[in-house]
Amino acid sequence: MSRSAQRASARVAASKGVAFSKSPVLAVNVPNWRSRLVLFVLFAAFAALAVRALWLQGVSTQFLQKQGKSRYERTLELPATRGKIMDRNGAVLASSLPVRAVWAIPEDLLKNPPGKIAELARLLEMPEADLRKKLDSDRTFVYLKRQVEMPVIAEIEKLKLGGLDTRKEFKRFYPQGEVMTHMVGFTNVEDVGQEGMELFHQKSLMGVPGSRRVIKDRLGHIAEDLGMFREPHQGKDLTLSIDSKLQYIAFTSVKNAVEKFNAQAGGAVVLDVHTGEVLAMANYPTYNPNDRKNLTGAQLRNRVITDTFEPGSTLKPMTVALGLEKKKITPDTVFDTSGGRIVVGGRPIRDMHPKEALTVSGIIQKSSNVGTVKIAQMLEPKDMWELYTKLGYGQAPRFGFPGAVAGRVRPWKSWKPIEYANMSFGHGLSVSLLQLARSYMVFAREGDIIPLSFLKVTEEPVGQPVISPKTAAQVRTMLESVVGPEGTASKAQVAGYRVGGKTGTAEKIVNGRYSKTDNIGYFVGIAPMSKPRFVIAVMIDNPRGALRTGGSVAAPTAADLASNALRAANIPPDSSVTDIIIPEHPLEESM
Repeated sequence: MSRSAQRASARVAASKGVAFSKSPVLAVNVPNWRSRLVLFVLFAAFAALAVRALWLQGVSTQFLQKQGKSRYERTLELPATRGKIMDRNGAVLASSLPVRAVWAIPEDLLKNPPGKIAELARLLEMPEADLRKKLDSDRTFVYLKRQVEMPVIAEIEKLKLGGLDTRKEFKRFYPQGEVMTHMVGFTNVEDVGQEGMELFHQKSLMGVPGSRRVIKDRLGHIAEDLGMFREPHQGKDLTLSIDSKLQYIAFTSVKNAVEKFNAQAGGAVVLDVHTGEVLAMANYPTYNPNDRKNLTGAQLRNRVITDTFEPGSTLKPMTVALGLEKKKITPDTVFDTSGGRIVVGGRPIRDMHPKEALTVSGIIQKSSNVGTVKIAQMLEPKDMWELYTKLGYGQAPRFGFPGAVAGRVRPWKSWKPIEYANMSFGHGLSVSLLQLARSYMVFAREGDIIPLSFLKVTEEPVGQPVISPKTAAQVRTMLESVVGPEGTASKAQVAGYRVGGKTGTAEKIVNGRYSKTDNIGYFVGIAPMSKPRFVIAVMIDNPRGALRTGGSVAAPTAADLASNALRAANIPPDSSVTDIIIPEHPLEESM
């Protein structure tokens, strides 16, 4: 039947009252199983969708949320502000300034006009070729420059570059620069301490960073702030024992001496007799911690605590103190110094200023090697070793400062007679300048010794007895005579003040042998002698020229330092002598 005929038949059927569903047009011969199959497939499909929805909304919720967060949610670190470092009077020695780290999405940044990228390179102070080299990367994130100062960041933001963003961080600033750097140290680009107090107190200074959760778009911009995740805890401030005024005085004195005597290097330390605080610690050469582009190892070395040397004649007072303690001698005991020559173990020991006889006080004043050896021969090597140990020689330092060395003192049982003789006047062992300065505390105090501190002390420490107060007073008198016109440290005199101390000169060991051209001159002193307040030690390394001994290079440097330090500390003069008398040919200590 044709389609037109079917339509005609349907109209006829409708006119006769036949139902629409019974229309011949709709009459299709379809098997029942096919309709049931379609129904089953539809049901199965809806059931699968329901199960999948149940799985995603129930079982896999955490996994899917984690995946979503990894694509859009970020945890921003909120850096803690590093604690300030201050001197004992509250002057800031190190502080943190807000800066920014500039980073980019290379693919997106390169879509910017070439002129803007060239301008970005100029603002970042780097060649455009280097900038494009950094951007020529498959990485989706790259740092362009760290610790960019805020005025530069403001100029960069004006460029409105796509694919570029910044991150908050801090940059350490050191107001006193090269004067204080060996004490304070410095941090790296990650704000982690690398030297000095910045390194030793890294944990307390750095604090604990916080964090904040945000949602970022594909360009790295924050689309939504989800709130604080962890509050940052700021670093603790640190108050050092250093006095900025005394530090500047010490630094200037050492710098001037190194330049004046054409020396390789120099160092100085000032200790507080009552508290053991390190009031100044200076080194030269030095460096600017705010600009370390051309930093060298020689500039970085903190010679006061890392370099060791033979203390030489500065140890003669220790031998005399031991003899006084053991009651083998008195200050007036006379020794036959044999014209300045003695032979021990087949080897001669000589004096620079030969005398036939000297008192114990004269042995110190004239720095007699022969006289010191004869005193030592009355004592036991074990007793001398024990004294050196109590003074801290050869012991692991407990100064609370990174890089401090122990020096070297061999066990007394291995000493040969010539070695024992040499040790009595400071040869055959090694110490640092800081160790040497600390050992003189026994004379500046009442025979006891106290720990050193690089942090401000609120209570005076309890001393450990080493020698008797009587012995300490007797040695102080001898040390004062050394600084007089007839002593080996006449150039250490200070107008208006009574000072005392001892010079030393040691030949440096080069290729396993004592050098005839390289030496170190040093001086350790106490000021003022009427009521000791400071122990001052100075070292001049390898001076080149006519003046090379401790009495010629270190003693006048110490005098300059002490003169300015005593006045800066408002310590009243304790001497009516204002005219310093220095002989035309002052005595020099024996090497």
